[in-house]
Amino acid sequence: MNRRLAWLPALWPVLWLLLAGAPAQAHKPSDSYLTLAADGAVLTGRWDIALRDLDLALGLDADGDGRITWGEVRSRHADIAGLAQAHLALRADGQACSLVVGPQQVDEHTDGAYSVLPLTATCPRAPVVLDVGYSLFADLDPQHRGLLNLAANGATRAAILGPQAPQQAFTLAQVNRWRQFIDYAADGVWHIWIGFDHILFLLSLLLPAVGTWAARGVGHQRAVWQPVPRLGVAVWEVLRIVTAFTLAHSITLSLATLGWVTLPSRLVEATIAASVVLAALNNVWPFFQGRRWAVAFGFGLVHGFGFASVLADLGLPREALALALVGFNLGVEAGQLAIVAVFLPLAYLLRRSLFYRRVVLWGGSLAIAALAAAWFVERAFDLQLLPF
Repeated sequence: MNRRLAWLPALWPVLWLLLAGAPAQAHKPSDSYLTLAADGAVLTGRWDIALRDLDLALGLDADGDGRITWGEVRSRHADIAGLAQAHLALRADGQACSLVVGPQQVDEHTDGAYSVLPLTATCPRAPVVLDVGYSLFADLDPQHRGLLNLAANGATRAAILGPQAPQQAFTLAQVNRWRQFIDYAADGVWHIWIGFDHILFLLSLLLPAVGTWAARGVGHQRAVWQPVPRLGVAVWEVLRIVTAFTLAHSITLSLATLGWVTLPSRLVEATIAASVVLAALNNVWPFFQGRRWAVAFGFGLVHGFGFASVLADLGLPREALALALVGFNLGVEAGQLAIVAVFLPLAYLLRRSLFYRRVVLWGGSLAIAALAAAWFVERAFDLQLLPF
């Protein structure tokens, strides 16, 4: 075996732990979409709940063949309606509203099939303050969120419900624009933190930021890792990368959200996975040497379409589209900067060690590339390769 690669077998336990512990859901964790419109004392709307989540809670796949059919969903309508009614409570000015769930349908979202439950809630009076209590899947998934879109008095409000905020109150007489902005910004932060492919792409670009590849040997045929002499050098490199990525995904996020450019979801998701593979392998075999900011910009354009698919599912208020777009985008940037703030000081301190070069830089990059390659195959060919 080549002496330069003799250390690779020792990294297999590290690679296995990284692959076994990483979640496979890149863009779509457990989300449901709750849409309500108030008209006097009556609220109508719909509740879209992922069939995969309902299967986990109720066991919809009766024959265990890995596929959920319409017949299996229809036969469990009473159970699904009962689950929904038990985990959604609406109160008008402190008085409970009666909730009725209509005949369900099935709709396709970007991440699969959803049960669509028509809702009608009758309140004792037209609410001035509407309290929404949400506890769906709270006992199964602490990361589950309910994305609420509430229309009343000619305005739309958006909110994120879930274990972290199971009870929220909405004043229907007026719209708090600042609250809307904060909600979308918080969702942007949350999305980047659970968007594991975005994180791995960013980390792949940041891993070599605390060093450079210097040409050595006869004819300068060999690239040698050289740690940066000062923190400022690494900070400048990180600034270029993050700025390029931010500019790129901001462009396509805006274009896609405004409906000016659309791309097939599978193409976007597969390309995002491919970008992670290439960025990670570049750390072991530097074919993009010295141009990581350009790589960040080029692939950042594709990542922007991935962000846009999430923002679209939130149910954007048309009268506050710009506010929601800016809030979500700033939230994404805040989430990125938090990752950089944690990663960069540690990487700088370890940059001269053999551990950083072989285990963190090379081993980590190979693990990232392997996981992203599996994501690519799953997304491009609609397969299930990973057991998680």
